[in-house]
Amino acid sequence: MVENIPTVFIVDDDPSIRESLSLLMSSAGYGVKTFTSAKEFLESERDTPGPACLVLDVKMPGISGIDLQKELASRNYTIPVIFITGHGDIPMSVQAMKRGAVDFLSKPFDDDELLDAVKQALLKDSQARADLNEQKHIMQRLDSLTPREHEILTFLITGMLNKQIAYELKISERTVKAHRKQVLDKMNITSIAELVRLTEKAGVKPADVPL
Repeated sequence: MVENIPTVFIVDDDPSIRESLSLLMSSAGYGVKTFTSAKEFLESERDTPGPACLVLDVKMPGISGIDLQKELASRNYTIPVIFITGHGDIPMSVQAMKRGAVDFLSKPFDDDELLDAVKQALLKDSQARADLNEQKHIMQRLDSLTPREHEILTFLITGMLNKQIAYELKISERTVKAHRKQVLDKMNITSIAELVRLTEKAGVKPADVPL
């Protein structure tokens, strides 16, 4: 779908670099948005329907690329970043990579090298969006459970048998079975293994039971 074309944001104070990078990304079939400064990028509309990444110059007047990376992290805006620089050094590169940058390229760089980094960054963002979307749907299903069903769920993911759960909660095994069926139906799954996988993604902790 056209509206899901990946978007490459480019932030560089050099107009010739912005133009050349924009042409390169457009020729590769990406949507492109360019910015002259980190401040301009921060004040822009950054939501995109499809995956996105940020090609960012390290040294710019005002807010530097490294500082922009820190600011985006503080705002929980998680977009894969590719740094480009004509003044880079190893400590700066290590600092950027430790904060999650996908790559750190020194000018002049090979076009294919940058395109490979952009492809990697967009794949990373696409996976992150898919994970977030899955987590959202898991939470919606968890919210559909009654308090008792949620309690039973926390015991089910410990690996306990129905009769063990019944003993622990002082209810009949038949009641546990009924709740177990409701939990699996509402979570739209057929196995406890799948329930464990989904609850781990959602951060649900198993019931605290004695060993």
